[in-house]
Amino acid sequence: MGPVGHAVGMLHRAAKPAVDWTISRFRDKIARMKFVRMLAAVFLAGLAGCSSPMTPDVHRPHPAAWDIPETVVITYHVQSGKEVVFPILLAQAWSIYRHEHMVRSEPHVIVREREEDGKIRYVETLTWVRHSAPDNAPADVREIWNQEVSDCEGRNGHPALEGGEVQLVLP
Repeated sequence: MGPVGHAVGMLHRAAKPAVDWTISRFRDKIARMKFVRMLAAVFLAGLAGCSSPMTPDVHRPHPAAWDIPETVVITYHVQSGKEVVFPILLAQAWSIYRHEHMVRSEPHVIVREREEDGKIRYVETLTWVRHSAPDNAPADVREIWNQEVSDCEGRNGHPALEGGEVQLVLP
């Protein structure tokens, strides 16, 4: 092999490891990109999994029961000084419920009672036309609910408003 052939052979041998090293770096880069994409996919899948409940919501009725009426009792712990005007607010709320076709006309009962500390509370019984009615309340209903909450207070370990579904027993 002459001097030129020897130089080409050395160049070829010297270039081959550089080419192998470049290909190796390229493969490593692709592997890292695949890993990052896989990590991102796992992260997004985990994020989506965290955003949806893993267990059924025990507070919601079965979907078949979603469209049947729901009778509720709500206790309002009214702030001092609001006892006289609060029944007017409840009457306004009832009028809006009826106008929006959210409640059945009967039963509807509001009672006033004095708590042990002498403060007044109101207890209201009404029947929503569907379980979903309060969940889909229009803006005017949500506005009056905000007024009710602002006129009430938590006391004696109870929240300002409390209540829930009850079973209506007819004689």
